[in-house]
Amino acid sequence: MTRVLIVDDDPLVRAGLTMILAGTDDLQVVGEASDGVEVPAAVRSVRPDVVLMDIRMPRQDGLAATEALRRTPDAPEVIVLTTFDADEYVLRALRSGAGGFLLKDTAPAEIVRAIRAVAAGEPMLSPTVTRQLIAHVAESGVDARKTSALRALEQLSPREREVAAAVGRGASNAEIGTELFMSIATVKAHVSRILTRLGLNNRVQLALLAHDAGV
Repeated sequence: MTRVLIVDDDPLVRAGLTMILAGTDDLQVVGEASDGVEVPAAVRSVRPDVVLMDIRMPRQDGLAATEALRRTPDAPEVIVLTTFDADEYVLRALRSGAGGFLLKDTAPAEIVRAIRAVAAGEPMLSPTVTRQLIAHVAESGVDARKTSALRALEQLSPREREVAAAVGRGASNAEIGTELFMSIATVKAHVSRILTRLGLNNRVQLALLAHDAGV
């Protein structure tokens, strides 16, 4: 059973998400919070596996809450939910360690699929958000980011760089295994070592790093 904490200042949104997840047999809403300030105590209390995090909240927004939460030991995964006009925040959310970024008008079945994927360690982005993210990344600070990313990837072995590049293209563990002639277990081990070596939280941050490096 995957335990889910819902963080949103709109009680109707919280109720709607709770109803969606109540229709599954493997996802359980274990708590709610209405503001980012409430997140640390809620996480300590209910110990969720995944947090559904709104961005725009009155006292502390979801971006700041995500950044603080992902710095804590054994932090739960975070999926950021927002409206389309907040796409300028996508990059900050993902660099903070969010495992997914979905629009609030995402179909219920896709929200459920996203929670399952992120709980299993796979990133999840709405296709529209992905296009916006790529455009946004392409527009600002390219040279500085590329230099920094290439320097980071120099710490990896040639095989690890191949895995990192495949993650950057959005390949799954199975697809990477097929492409590089490795078992899924070996791919997972490589990804885990890469994340540890580079001080990253998840595959999304690794994908962004690979994208910045141009690999």
